[in-house]
Amino acid sequence: MFDATRSLLAADATPITPGAAGDIAAPTRVVVGIPTTGRPAILPETVRAIARQRRLPDLVILSVATEDDLGDLDTQALPFPVEVVTGPKGATLQRNRMMRRLGREDVLLLLDDDFLMAPDFVGNTLAVFRDNPDVVIATGTVLADGILGAGMDHATGARRLAELSAAPGTDALSPIYAGYGCNMAFRARAALDNDIRFDEALPLYSWLEDVDFSRRLARHGRVVKAGSMRGVHLGTKTGRTPGVFLGYSQIANPIYLMRKGTMNRRHAWEMILRNMASNLLRSPRPPAWCDYRGRLRGNLIAIRDVLRSRDAPDRITQLTP
Repeated sequence: MFDATRSLLAADATPITPGAAGDIAAPTRVVVGIPTTGRPAILPETVRAIARQRRLPDLVILSVATEDDLGDLDTQALPFPVEVVTGPKGATLQRNRMMRRLGREDVLLLLDDDFLMAPDFVGNTLAVFRDNPDVVIATGTVLADGILGAGMDHATGARRLAELSAAPGTDALSPIYAGYGCNMAFRARAALDNDIRFDEALPLYSWLEDVDFSRRLARHGRVVKAGSMRGVHLGTKTGRTPGVFLGYSQIANPIYLMRKGTMNRRHAWEMILRNMASNLLRSPRPPAWCDYRGRLRGNLIAIRDVLRSRDAPDRITQLTP
């Protein structure tokens, strides 16, 4: 998800009354899950960087479309167990395949394939869920986000992470409307017991799948931003959804979630108008790293479909890039 949307959703974290949480056992494992496709030059360095965690994950699951997505990664050389699951590409599909590998006492820490964690991230994630039995989702604090510009390579991201994480952190938990999919941990028991999965009606990049999942899980506990979980999102541009697809999703997906009841009307329309305005203003002279013209074209196709009552998130699979 992009920053304009993220700041908008962070602004209103209206609490939902959680279900009973006092009987939730403390989690015993942290499982790191990374869905990836088409970025074999990015994933290996991200996974190898996990070895620098002071508290290693109990398992890393890599959800890929094909074995080629692993690039030159040697999973046997890593100091933690790795499981590779394959299947059709699509963020929700790939996340759900990882969820099938979970036990009820696990915490699944979902990371983008270009997210770098501070060395205490995994240990602090486990502490958040052990110390706060009513928390069902915790999203970390992004110290720098390359999605706002041309993106960062791993070397630049590592330097930024070292610089920014050297400052004293905080253990504060702040209520937030939804987790940020680039680094979002959730309590497996809450999701599995209530049959909550990622919505596979949101295809490919599955824009806003993190919001939809968060709001459904929020009925069963708190959704928080954790000051102790810190990292850097590289915002790598290779292998991303074509602009027209994302532009269509910027209209169709909020409307779909509004109809579904996992996004309120104000958030949905503010998001739609903000993204359309950004695409319109930047289309005349777009930067090389972002297809604003394609996004605007996708916006206009989606608006036409809305007026004809034929809009749906999966329409992007029928569009031409």
